[in-house]
Amino acid sequence: MIKLALIGCGRISKNHFESIAQIEEANIIACCDIIEERAVEASKKYKIKSCYTDYKELIRNETIDAVIICTPSGLHPQIGIDFANAGINVITEKPMAINIESADELIKACDKNKVHLFVIKQNRLNTTMQLLKKAIDKKRFGKIYMVQSNVFWQRPQSYYDMAKWRGTWEFDGGAFTNQASHYVDAMHWLFGEVDHVMAETATMERKIETEDTGSAILKYRNGIIGTINVTMLTYPKNFEGSITVLGEKGTVKIGGIAINNIQKWEFEDYDDDDRFIAESNYNPPNVYGLGHLPYYKNVVDSLLGKCEPYTDGRSGRKSIEIIQAIYLSAKTGKKVALPL
Repeated sequence: MIKLALIGCGRISKNHFESIAQIEEANIIACCDIIEERAVEASKKYKIKSCYTDYKELIRNETIDAVIICTPSGLHPQIGIDFANAGINVITEKPMAINIESADELIKACDKNKVHLFVIKQNRLNTTMQLLKKAIDKKRFGKIYMVQSNVFWQRPQSYYDMAKWRGTWEFDGGAFTNQASHYVDAMHWLFGEVDHVMAETATMERKIETEDTGSAILKYRNGIIGTINVTMLTYPKNFEGSITVLGEKGTVKIGGIAINNIQKWEFEDYDDDDRFIAESNYNPPNVYGLGHLPYYKNVVDSLLGKCEPYTDGRSGRKSIEIIQAIYLSAKTGKKVALPL
């Protein structure tokens, strides 16, 4: 039995609690939140043995195999480092950090203490995304010319007002770092290394430090031109989370609110995978999709020595570097080359 603890019992924690509950070989035995009421509520709802308001006290009192970090993004690295130094494996929500410097510190701590560092990238495991990845790996598109990702969502001012850390550079990052980070990750995972980026960002409507809207052009080392368009100002609600691929021998668009619906799938040549298009579409309960459960099955199997992790710290770092380059380009008005 893999014994887990969860830190940060806020909005995203529900997906983690409910996913782990479906895995026989794993159990969350402790949870922690600086708001005591929230920690107690989570422990009662999900039948968790212990709850804390100080994660360092949890480290001292509990024997666990891994920690799940669901706190504000800017806190992920230090919490992860403290658990790694205690010899505990680290599972962190996206993004693993809000800059590559702190991401590197977390990676170094996990390497030094010989513990796993898992970065949650559940969208890679969506059925729709798995089909697209297979099509790319089989080179069904021929030469890929252009790719695009749109994240057209709605986050009202009340969302940011719910917690002081939201929309801050220190703890959250902007729309690219928070809401669109899975899409930036997907653009790297699917299409390869980025050579340079150019970007524009703006805080157009929300009263926050960070951007609520932006566009980035990505030039890949393999010649592909990509764009990522992000806004939290879509009226009246979340509209689209999509990826479009335009190639020599194929055109695909995966849309819906969370890349959950194949809206265009056309290739020059037939492949048996084409039979699975209709059944790969699904309706997620929210923009987080349904990938947390298969992700956690991989994490647990990895900790049991049955397989290799889907994503580690170095893989998780890639999207942070691209996002940091996007912000640097937007700030300076210049093309930014990668790696930074």
